[in-house]
Amino acid sequence: MEIDGFRGRLITADHSDYDTARAVWNGAVDRRPRLIARCSGTADVAAAVRFARAHDLEIAVRGGGHNVAGTAVCDDGIVISLSAMRAVGVDPADRTARVQGGALWGDVDHETQAHGLATTGGIVGHTGVAGLTLGGGIGFLMRGHGLTVDNLLAAEVVTAEGSILRASADDHPDLFWALRGGGGNFGVVTTFRFALHPVGPTVIAGPVFWAADDTTDVLRFYRDFAAEAPDELGTVVRLGTIPPLSVIPEELHWRPAIAVVCCYAGALEDGECAVRALRQLGRPLVDLIAPIPYVAFQGALDDTVLHGWHYYWKSTDLADLSDDTIAAIADHAFSGGSPRSYSAMFHMGGAVARVPRDATAYAGRDVAHNIVIDGVWLPDESGEHATAETAWARRFLQALRPHRADSVYVNFLDSDDDTSRVREAYGDHTYRRLADVKAKYDPDNAFHHNKNIRPR
Repeated sequence: MEIDGFRGRLITADHSDYDTARAVWNGAVDRRPRLIARCSGTADVAAAVRFARAHDLEIAVRGGGHNVAGTAVCDDGIVISLSAMRAVGVDPADRTARVQGGALWGDVDHETQAHGLATTGGIVGHTGVAGLTLGGGIGFLMRGHGLTVDNLLAAEVVTAEGSILRASADDHPDLFWALRGGGGNFGVVTTFRFALHPVGPTVIAGPVFWAADDTTDVLRFYRDFAAEAPDELGTVVRLGTIPPLSVIPEELHWRPAIAVVCCYAGALEDGECAVRALRQLGRPLVDLIAPIPYVAFQGALDDTVLHGWHYYWKSTDLADLSDDTIAAIADHAFSGGSPRSYSAMFHMGGAVARVPRDATAYAGRDVAHNIVIDGVWLPDESGEHATAETAWARRFLQALRPHRADSVYVNFLDSDDDTSRVREAYGDHTYRRLADVKAKYDPDNAFHHNKNIRPR
């Protein structure tokens, strides 16, 4: 099989690399594409799109392959893979970075931190840049510097016709608006240009763990602590078991616990003050907050969510942390069966909330927290574990329904979240506007193997 004008690698089912090339982060996803087109650059992507359209093939687009729903791979179609396109170029004078669509956040942090710069990225180093960015981009730096989409300056996009466009505030501004939160619905982004900010290279960061029995007290304290936190302080609450990391005493491994993970991206002495009250709360099991290189902190969780494990997610935005919300979280967070399952709650606000709601397609600007419920089990535990963890995640989400905001983060939707939840991610007004942009740039809905927005 050949693609006219294509210089990358074509991988079919009889190729020795086929199983590796079709595997994605979520090992529960097992799809068999007819062809994997591993692109070497933007011209290859355009050639692959034109080939797919000419042969009426189902299209999946792979950046980092990290989406829990497995949208990066399809059955009996073509995977347009950007996995070989991971270059990152930094202009330290201009404080910008040019990032190819197959790069991972670890690639970006590695290059930008060489200049003492960073932009808001994911909290796991092997998260893909493209997927995280196009859905919005939440991370530890967002309260100080905005979401990833708030730092996107321009994008190179291959459209459904196989054309190559530049989207920015001045070029195709309607497309640029839609790319900042609307997901992969509008084309294949082959290059991103981001604004960078002085960060690190050393930050005050790390988790503090308390016993699971302390969850209610910790969350009630955290509610006020987070509300008064400076924008430089990003926090994530993690509820599950203590991961078996080498920096944690072995006797604490797998013990049910609540953790508040902090990252203060400002002056070190100010960071020490910002986290002092949290560290003095109750009787922590272990306190790992310390000065640490930002790059090391960003990759600290990589081994707790490995490629090939099986994942099932549910998520919602929370309007606040009322006593009833806290009670629902405490009642359900530790009732999963797998020691690898957990939930994570992200503190929003700060610079995220100061961006006007209609400035980008990302709609959850006014929520207090986002929570994701992650059922996790090993490949050889499928069956009983899969059923149990899936049921746990659904029960947990159901318990949070009375307390949720009218939105959800589109990047946290799983494969069985229906189209009503995609609309929930945006709200009716933004969804209609996205559908209009979709009709302009992809009227046939060629890019539908995603959290799909149908053309209007």
